[in-house]
This record gives sequence, C-alpha cells and structure tokens, in this order.
Amino acid sequence: MASRSGEDLSCSVCQDIFKDPVVLSCSHSFCRDCLKRWWAEKLTQDCPVCKRRSSRSDPPASLVIKNLCESFILERDQRGPEKVCSLHSEKLKLFCLDHLQPVCVVCRDSKTHNNHRFQPINEAAENLKEEIQKYLKPFKEKLKLFVKVKGNCDQTAAHMKVQARHTEVKIKDQFKKLHRFLEEEEEARLSALREEEKQKSQMMEEKMEPLSREIAALSDTVRATEEQLRAEDISFLNHYKAAVERVRQPPLLEDHQLLSGALIDQAKHLGNLTYNIWDKMKEMVSYCPVVLDPNTAHPELVLSEDLTSVSRGERQKLPDNPERFNSFIAVLGSEGFNSGIYSWDVEVGDNACWFVGVAEESVERKGSVWSGMWRIGFSMGSYKALYPSAQPINLSLREKLQRIRVHLDWEKGLFFFDADTKKPIFTFSHKFTQKLFPYISSSNKLPIKILPQLVSDDCWDSVPRPEGK
Repeated sequence: MASRSGEDLSCSVCQDIFKDPVVLSCSHSFCRDCLKRWWAEKLTQDCPVCKRRSSRSDPPASLVIKNLCESFILERDQRGPEKVCSLHSEKLKLFCLDHLQPVCVVCRDSKTHNNHRFQPINEAAENLKEEIQKYLKPFKEKLKLFVKVKGNCDQTAAHMKVQARHTEVKIKDQFKKLHRFLEEEEEARLSALREEEKQKSQMMEEKMEPLSREIAALSDTVRATEEQLRAEDISFLNHYKAAVERVRQPPLLEDHQLLSGALIDQAKHLGNLTYNIWDKMKEMVSYCPVVLDPNTAHPELVLSEDLTSVSRGERQKLPDNPERFNSFIAVLGSEGFNSGIYSWDVEVGDNACWFVGVAEESVERKGSVWSGMWRIGFSMGSYKALYPSAQPINLSLREKLQRIRVHLDWEKGLFFFDADTKKPIFTFSHKFTQKLFPYISSSNKLPIKILPQLVSDDCWDSVPRPEGK
C-alpha cells in the first residue's frame, strides 16, 4: 500500500497523509486532531464519512496505519517528489527521442513534438542506461588501471624509503671500516714517530753523559789555571810546575761531534703521507667491474649486500617499475656501455641453470620476447649460445665451466672465455648499435657472482711512484 500514490493513506478530512491516526468503531480512520476539530464544529461525535455515531470520545490509535504512513513517507522522501510536466502539470510518462527529454501525453500531441519518436519512460531509461554503461566501460577500465598504477606508486614510494634506509646503513658501515683503517693507520704512524723520538732521545742522552763529564773536568782545569795566573809572582812560580803539567796534557780524549741522523726523519713520516696511506688501502679494497642493479632484478632474484652476487629465492613483494624484469628471471648491471672494450669475470660454479652476457637497453622487460640479448648459458644439462632472431646453438665443451670471462668489444662483438683456462668458448661477431648492459639470469639457489678485481699495481700504473715504494 505504501508504494501506491498515498490516497489509501490519506485522511478524508485534511486530504493529507495520516498524522497520529485513530480508528472509529465503524472502521474509518482520521487524524486525531482532524477528528477533534470536526467534532468540535459539529457538536456531535459522528463519523465524518458514514455519519455513524462514535461510542467513544477518545478513539484508539491505529498502529498499523501509522506504520504504513511512516513507511510511505520514508519511501517517498528517498524517491523524491514525483515529476510533472512544467507546461501541462501532467505526469511525465514518455521520452522524446528527438529532443531527448521526458514529456507528458499532452506534449506528445503538441506542435513542438510533431512527428517525433517517443518511448515509455521506463523503456527509454533502460535503453539509455545501457548506452551510458557502454560509454562508461572504458572509464571504469581506465579508473581500474589508474588505481593499479597508484597502488604501484604507493608501493614504490614505500620501497624507496626502505631502500634509502638500507643504503644509508650500508654507507655508514663502509665508512666505519674506512674510519677504522685510518684510525689504526694513524696510530701506527704516530707510534712509529714516538718510537723514533724515544730511540734518538736515548742516543742523545748516551752521547751527552761522557761529554758532560769532559766539560766538568775541563772547567776545573781552566778555573784552577786562571786562579794561578792571577796569583802573585812568588806564588805563581811556586806552583808553576803543577800548573804547566795540567795544561800541557791533551784536553780531550775523543772528538765529541754530533752524529749524523740524530734528528727526526720528518721526510719519512710526512713525505707522500696521503699517497702512502692510499697505497696501503689496496690491501683492503677491491674493485668490481660490474655492479648489479636491484631495480632491474626479477622479484624471485635475491642480490647480495654488495650487489655483486645473485641467486634465486622466494618471490619478493617489489614495485613493478618499468626497469624490472617480470618474465625472465634476470638482472642487469647498473652501468651500460655504448663504446670501448670491457671485461668482467662471472663465477657460475655448480649452478644448474644460468645465462650470462649482455642485453640492449631497450630489451623487453615485461614479456618473453627473446630479442636484444646475446648470451651463453647452461640449461637442461647442456651449454648453449643464444642471440636475437636465431635458434639456440649447442656448445660442445669438454670441461665444466666454473668461471667465465665476458669480453665486450663494441666494434667487433662479444667474446666468452673460460676464465680458468683462458680458452675461448664462443664469439658473437657483431657491431652493436645500442647501449649494452651486463646480463645475468639464474634459476637456481646457488649464487652467481661477479668476481672482484684486487686494486693491484696494474690498476695504478698511471700513478707516478717514488723509488723504493
């Protein structure tokens, strides 16, 4: 009943929806206030509809009608006021397909809509809603994509903070090692200086002790002789013999000269000090020609703290940034090459599935397109060479590869050698046109390592060295 026009829920006195409805013995219902005013005006307690006299001056409330009225009012408020034609005050029951607007039946027959096409409101609404849904679909898909991108951006921002904190800790650790080395080196050099000072001070004390005795003896001789020289002639002559014997003996038994090398060797301690410290740091410093880029690593690859080793592990929750592989279980080096000659050694050890080589900067990272990569590897028990637009080449090797040297010559191609035996493995003769990055792929938990190079004399040939250093 509440879904109808509301006529069944209207008071016959005020012609409005019941307010505090009451029911008479004749079953007719009215608003309590409307009924009181009616009886006050008529001076009798007759039913306003059937004129039957009511036996009660205070009729009971009708809870059923009250609940129905409240439901009807709530539904009407949610539905909004019923729309009527602004020109004819008739209900809008039709939709003009030419003017694209709701109309009433009077509008349909007017000159304004002559020869126009019409549909019932409900049919037109259903059809046009389907049309809007069709147009809305790409918006919803775009919204879904944007939400996904925003989620990835949020994840990237959070991961970036984790990266920054982790990198900060590693930088501090490295500088702590350098500070410790410099502090120990400083203490060692200060100790050497103090030891030299102690030795040379002791030597000077040993040198000065007999010299002091000689000075005291000579002082006594000079003083006694000068006293004789100031005495009277008779006294002088009486002691002349002793005085002349005293001054005729040699004054010094040895030549007390300052020894060579008595001073602190400042040149030894200060000369080329920073260079000598730098030179000694080679013992604790190594150089890795290739550093892996964690931002390119497939989520199932785990990189070492120094970014020179990689192995396969559990899938990590990482941002799907454009640089990252999500199909190939691979990682790239952090620096690319677009000219020149470069070499690096890769230790594959007993890894059961691996590939090493180079990849172009434009290599497909989000799919399985085998282009832009030149590699050799070991898979399913055999060695292979793979390169763009060609079938894999099986490699016949007598010895198991443990360490591989990758040699890139931008003008001539890519060369692979057994780093232990120096024997060639395979050569891609090719003149490259794009920037190339070192490439490693691993499907095994055993690590694959970029081998470091010690900072040897070969790395320092351009630095002039003093003799004996």
